[in-house]
Amino acid sequence: MSLPRPPLLLITDRHQCRRPLREVVEAALQGGCRWISVRDKDLAIRDRRTLAREIVKLAKAYGATVTLHGNLAAAEAARADGVHVGQGTSPGAVRSVLGKGQIIGASVHSWDEAEQAQKDGADYVTISPIFETASKPGYGPAIGLEILEEFCSALDIPVVALGGVTVENAGACLRAGAEAVAVMGEIMRAEDPRALTAAYVDALSGA
Repeated sequence: MSLPRPPLLLITDRHQCRRPLREVVEAALQGGCRWISVRDKDLAIRDRRTLAREIVKLAKAYGATVTLHGNLAAAEAARADGVHVGQGTSPGAVRSVLGKGQIIGASVHSWDEAEQAQKDGADYVTISPIFETASKPGYGPAIGLEILEEFCSALDIPVVALGGVTVENAGACLRAGAEAVAVMGEIMRAEDPRALTAAYVDALSGA
């Protein structure tokens, strides 16, 4: 399965936003992002479902793809395009419920986890943290571009680079073999998320 283009995945986190999350997401869409993953896992189930529905409706106006972190029922209710699962959840089990055509991703932090996710039928994996990240101070250690390249070469499914990805280093992640990059805090915290998203898109298109 091909991942959305341009190769930029925006992960939401309303706690880091300078303005309401919906406004930040719309600004990112205006800046050229076409793949949003609704995270915000601390919300109550009902509130998260409502948020997901709002973002799906907004994103569809831009022809964008929306996935949801972890909550299968909410993803179905919101008519999202897929689910991103964490450790302990089989992508294959999720697909048996959602069916073909949905994007199923998995978070991995080691080769064993990446290999298992691939065997279980994940469409892609996020590998993190590539670089030190302000969103999760102390999270790591950062694996760097060399190890990212090793993951990308060894796996048959796309790799999405996550963690500390900036406009300056995003292109290097693609050159190391990543199919896309994922960004959360940099855009969530931005004073002008539309302009910053456009800068990411430009950097990735030139990689």
